[in-house]
Amino acid sequence: MSGAVLRLIGFILGIILIALAVSMVVPLLTLWIYDRRDDFPAFVWSSLITFACGALLMFRGRPESVQLQARDMYLLTTASWVIVCAFAALPMVFISQISYTDGFFETMSGITTTGSTVLTGLDRASPGLLIWRSMLHWLGGIGFIGMAVAVLPLLRVGGMRLFQTESSDWSEKVTPRSHVAAKYILGLYVGLTTLSVVALWLAGMTLFEAINHAMALISTGGFSTSDASLANWPQPSVHWVSVVVMILGSLPFTLYVAASRGNAAALFRDQQVRGFLVFLILTWLLVGTWLCRHSDYGWWEAVRIVAVNVTSVVTTTGVALGDYTLWGSFSVMLFFYLTFVGGCSGSTAGGLKIFRFQVALSLLTGNLKQLIHPRAVISKKYNGHPIDNEIVRSLLTFSFLFTLTIGVIALALALMGLDLITAVTAAATAVCNVGPGLGPTIGPAGNFSTLPDMAKWLLTIGMLLGRLEILTALVLVTPVFWRH
Repeated sequence: MSGAVLRLIGFILGIILIALAVSMVVPLLTLWIYDRRDDFPAFVWSSLITFACGALLMFRGRPESVQLQARDMYLLTTASWVIVCAFAALPMVFISQISYTDGFFETMSGITTTGSTVLTGLDRASPGLLIWRSMLHWLGGIGFIGMAVAVLPLLRVGGMRLFQTESSDWSEKVTPRSHVAAKYILGLYVGLTTLSVVALWLAGMTLFEAINHAMALISTGGFSTSDASLANWPQPSVHWVSVVVMILGSLPFTLYVAASRGNAAALFRDQQVRGFLVFLILTWLLVGTWLCRHSDYGWWEAVRIVAVNVTSVVTTTGVALGDYTLWGSFSVMLFFYLTFVGGCSGSTAGGLKIFRFQVALSLLTGNLKQLIHPRAVISKKYNGHPIDNEIVRSLLTFSFLFTLTIGVIALALALMGLDLITAVTAAATAVCNVGPGLGPTIGPAGNFSTLPDMAKWLLTIGMLLGRLEILTALVLVTPVFWRH
């Protein structure tokens, strides 16, 4: 990789850091509104340091004769996530008096929309810190959508090629027209966030709480303004609005674009969206009925509680309505399985994504038919399009690396002395970007503060790999990447 390319990447990273420094004005204004000016210096110094480093990266200017190629985008994408976390952690460290390890963990959890936390006492925390955590979710959510639109199709891991729409043929043109896609997606993202704020406010939250949770829910992040998460608000309307917002954040934003450009039925015709919604509703009803039979909850109340928790885990949001690990061993195993599901491709959600399960089921069905009729020509399709060998190879490669990554991290955590449940579920929740794990330490009623520092750094890497769908970051460690 040439020096000019690295200089251009540095220039772009400088722009990103300056934008990050400017965004710290929002928590400063929040502190001014709430008259918490003792926390002013934390954000002022963080902003100045971030701005200065961004300006230094931009100092030499942009090389006019250089343009980024496809492989350069992988380095830019990974570097931007790491650099943003490195500087966005500064306010966390200055205000909360936590170590830089904890600050970086919290920030990576925020920017990757994971939702795992090391902080406690959120109900009494600085409003500037709370809004900053939620902003990290929001910025990370739109950042991942942009990467899914512009970068992941190059690696064939985002599945965007499978989700074409007749009116716009968006997915075929999305890479060369990424600037147009970004404009539409940003507008829709802001619009959905605004609607979510209003809905949560009307449902019973204060305006500040509604703003924080809207940013956390639409980005499928999970940071809350209370240690009790959504259990802090007893109003059923808050819970159902939260469920709807989480689902909206888990649907493909490219299909929102298609719908806004005249193809109103694009979302409902998509096989992935239909499968995702059917899976959620059936899980709500089945688990809700089971909970009703094994608890003192009425049926509708049980379904509401299950809907919040199941949607939160499946969409990799991570908010909680009570401690579902207390429901028994069945619920513990069920929620562990749900950790891996994820939302739709091209959304803010993490996990394996629904479409990979659907494609795998289509391949399984086709192969079983082939066994019965060996000479028949059986076409394997998904979403109306043939499943070619390249897509199959991509699905197998990603699924293998995804599972292997979780296994390696879990083994390393066990070597650090963590128990089996904590090690396995911490690795899974980090790579799947879900948030809470299972067990008394990192379950929905606990947090990650007591884990060793080395475990936190390892989980931080897991969050990054999961958010970038592994191959985007893994390609950087191959020797061929760095050859001219």
